[in-house]
Amino acid sequence: MTLPRLVATDLDGTLVRSDGTVSDYTADVLARVEALGVPVVFVTGRPLRWAEDVFEHVGEHGLAIISNGALVWDVARERVHLERPIPTDLALEVCREVRAAVPGTAYAVEHLDGIALEPEFVERYAVPGGARRAPVEQLLATPPLKLLVRHEELAPQEFWDVVERVNAGRLVTTWSSAGTLLEVSGPGVTKASTLELLCDDLGVAAADVIAFGDMPNDLPMLRWAGTAYAMADAHPTVTAAATHVAPGHDEDGVARVLAGVFGL
Repeated sequence: MTLPRLVATDLDGTLVRSDGTVSDYTADVLARVEALGVPVVFVTGRPLRWAEDVFEHVGEHGLAIISNGALVWDVARERVHLERPIPTDLALEVCREVRAAVPGTAYAVEHLDGIALEPEFVERYAVPGGARRAPVEQLLATPPLKLLVRHEELAPQEFWDVVERVNAGRLVTTWSSAGTLLEVSGPGVTKASTLELLCDDLGVAAADVIAFGDMPNDLPMLRWAGTAYAMADAHPTVTAAATHVAPGHDEDGVARVLAGVFGL
């Protein structure tokens, strides 16, 4: 069996435990994989400010894919390696049409320097001090890395179906939470497309990538990678798309699979 040349892993629900930590066992396995010369690339929907919590485990290669592919961050140099933002005019066009179709829709945006929200957007996590609150027209004055679309009454699948119909393929929509929160990226921007760009730079083919994920925003990456693992408690669509199933994230599933694959 040819060993993978690159590991791509989601964070929440995949590598990171329910309490938000990376276990000592997982950290050790990641370090040992890196020592073999195999980069471990974090590929997450998290914004930069949340991804920083686990950057100590990125390894010497120092690159992480953030915000569902909108940003590649050079961890070692603390600077942008690649940005793939949403065109402002297109984002505003879609936002207006979605709100017309589904009254009650609220928006937030992620920029490199943090989150900004409409006044009616109810965030489920602590909002950083000084975060801007303004109508979406003002929030989109500069191209965002990610657009967040929330509804407080519709179920996630119902809301996604409507937004997808209105969006008509202009932007990439997905979700990674249990609530009715959609994550929107620029045209063609997914975890997979950005991972492919990174792998091209490293001279790594898709067939040589082993990937792990648990939610719909991981689907493009799992379908692209040569070897794909869904976590044991993954969303049903992810389990159906993956070629293998790993133990759950609270059982260090990613590390246990990697330890077996690389004979650690």
